Amino acid sequence: MTRGLYLRKFALFVTVSIVLLVGFSRAQQVDIAAGGSTLLSATRPSDLVTFQPPPEKGGTYLDVSADVVGRKRHLGLEFDTAWRYHHTFYPYNGETYRPFFSTLNVLFQPRVTKKVGLDLMGGIGIASTRFQGLSGSCNNPTVGCVNFTNSNHFMEDLGAGIRYNFWRHFFVRPEVRYYHVQNNQEFNSDNVFRVGVSLGYTIHPN
Repeated sequence: MTRGLYLRKFALFVTVSIVLLVGFSRAQQVDIAAGGSTLLSATRPSDLVTFQPPPEKGGTYLDVSADVVGRKRHLGLEFDTAWRYHHTFYPYNGETYRPFFSTLNVLFQPRVTKKVGLDLMGGIGIASTRFQGLSGSCNNPTVGCVNFTNSNHFMEDLGAGIRYNFWRHFFVRPEVRYYHVQNNQEFNSDNVFRVGVSLGYTIHPN
């Protein structure tokens, strides 16, 4: 699948989501959050003869998110992005890499109690991995040395979190995300989980 097709699919989803948002209640709330997480992924067996790409798991990830939710129907849109805090070494070739995961989701945010709620979401996004090191070149001295390349993949995602409003408009949210990264050939599985916790703030309408 080409990068242009990725972008066209993502743009179509954004357009449809905006149309859905127009139909929501005028009384909306906005949530912003930041947190930390790590990746989990299955590891395939390997041997000395057959090359197996490394598993995409472990590491410390930072993430930021924002959403707009209709307070009557509890439906809205959510955007988030997560990235590995440090580069890590890719085996066999001496490069380092840093993954990024960015998604746009339809969000359902029901209340369980006065202080507890759920964040249930699903959507699409882009998984982008920046490889840095041996693949760079310095062919254009006016631009400078480019020592990294990006690998981008379309993906689908599902997510769930439990929100607890611990003080005024502040909340803490343990959460899990599932990413299905299409043609994730740089790593040994298309299925990646991200688990972590976020600290957020809710802006209520006037």
